[in-house]
Amino acid sequence: MHFLTKISWLSILLWVVSFNSFAAQTTQLSDLLRDADSRNPSLQVSFEQIGVAESKIDQATSLPDPILSISLLNYPTDNFKTNQTPMTGNELRLAQKFPFPGKLDTRGKIAAQRSRWFASAYQDARLQVRQQVKDAWYQLLFLRQAIELTNRNLKILDDFVRLTETRYEVGKGLQQDVLKAHLQLSKQLEMLFELQQKETATQATLNSLAGRNTDATLTIAETLKATVTTFNLHDLQQAAEQNRPMFTSFEALIEQYTAQRKLARLDYKSDFTIWAGYRWRDNSLVDGGTDFVSTGISFNLPVHRSRRAAAVAEANSALRLAHQKRNDFRNKVHLMIHQSLSRFEQAGRLAELYRGGIIPQATQTFQATMSAYQVDKVDFLSLLDAAMSLYRYEIDYARTLSDQQRSQAQIEAVAGLDIDQLEPPQKPLKG
Repeated sequence: MHFLTKISWLSILLWVVSFNSFAAQTTQLSDLLRDADSRNPSLQVSFEQIGVAESKIDQATSLPDPILSISLLNYPTDNFKTNQTPMTGNELRLAQKFPFPGKLDTRGKIAAQRSRWFASAYQDARLQVRQQVKDAWYQLLFLRQAIELTNRNLKILDDFVRLTETRYEVGKGLQQDVLKAHLQLSKQLEMLFELQQKETATQATLNSLAGRNTDATLTIAETLKATVTTFNLHDLQQAAEQNRPMFTSFEALIEQYTAQRKLARLDYKSDFTIWAGYRWRDNSLVDGGTDFVSTGISFNLPVHRSRRAAAVAEANSALRLAHQKRNDFRNKVHLMIHQSLSRFEQAGRLAELYRGGIIPQATQTFQATMSAYQVDKVDFLSLLDAAMSLYRYEIDYARTLSDQQRSQAQIEAVAGLDIDQLEPPQKPLKG
């Protein structure tokens, strides 16, 4: 193989290796979403609540423990002998309490619906955490793009400083132009420091949501882009009621309080206890000490009806409250979808306006003003105003793109459109 050919192939190989290494270190939004799903502390709390609730189902449907008792009966107090009276003996008794038919099953339904509530609430929390991660992600993309634009503008202002100083030295410029250029440069540095502080805080928030160390480095290659997604308000509101797990949670809550009301009504019915006993006596008794067996049943008497009536009233109130909570949640979801969609559409229109009109016009204005300033047709203040206007429009365009993506993320979370992106619930990772 020719020597130059070998060099070319080696260069390509090195480039591929270095590119793959860079790609492996680059943080993707999907990486953060995956980490948040398995490591986010608040999600781990929600997941553990499911286990706690599930473990209560068996407890609620189990019979109470049987009671075993041993009795020493009718011993004469003068000598405590077992062969003096026929009534003296020892008894072993076993008793089991049984709730009125239907009570155990109803308690099991209450516990099962409570578990269903936590399971659906956990799924909904996963959607909301995804939205928070996306929101912080697009904030971070904006801040990094804003920092890049600010650094670029600082170079322009630094050129302005040198330009005004040179013109002042040769007698073609004013000292106030030099001072204005220095002042604007200082103000731009202040803006840079503020953006950098916000970037650090947002990166820490994003790492925290993903369950990472807050100071973990995030190497991001992605940039903000306009989205072409379109939504329909009515379709989104319908999708929310079908997809949002919290609606399932409220259904479970209603079923839970319905069962609670049934249980309160069943409490008017008596529970019963069945028992059996075996009594053995001394064989030296006159009657030969014949052993006895006994059995029986006992009932509690539900005479405190005011307490039971209050329990039924409480269950009825709780059921009405659950219905109202569901209705309130539905109204809030519809409102949030409407507001988020309005922000999304407004950001889309603004982005198109900036991209197709304002920024190209501001760029042309700056270039024309720069050319005019160089031949002394405009003053420095006009040139500075044109440069800063272009910078502000570019910042506003980046912010608009970020707002559009953040609004879309909120729409997806509120309407439950991200539900298909969730893996089946698994034990969250520790740490």
